[in-house]
Order: sequence, then C-alpha cells, then structure tokens
Amino acid sequence: MDLNYFKDQLFDLLNESDAMDISDIITDDRHDLFTVSTADGSQFELLCRKL
Repeated sequence: MDLNYFKDQLFDLLNESDAMDISDIITDDRHDLFTVSTADGSQFELLCRKL
C-alpha cells in the first residue's frame, strides 16, 4: 500500500467519525503529519510513516 493512499484513507476515517467529536484536522503533507483537534480542546499529532 502506498503511503499517500494510506494517509488519504486515514483522513477520511477521521473526518467521517462522529464518535471522536473531531473539530479540526490540519494536514502537513510535506512532513506526513495530521494535527487533530477535538471539541474538548485536546490536540493530537499523528505521524504517518511507511516501514
């Protein structure tokens, strides 16, 4: 599986999830990062890397 395909699918999963109450997703394709903000103000950084 290609890394870009994986990132696209991951973004779609996060974006469509109602259970996690995500308020924003900032993508940094250059660094393969997602910064995910939730409604309660929490932020999570996801680094995608193919091994």
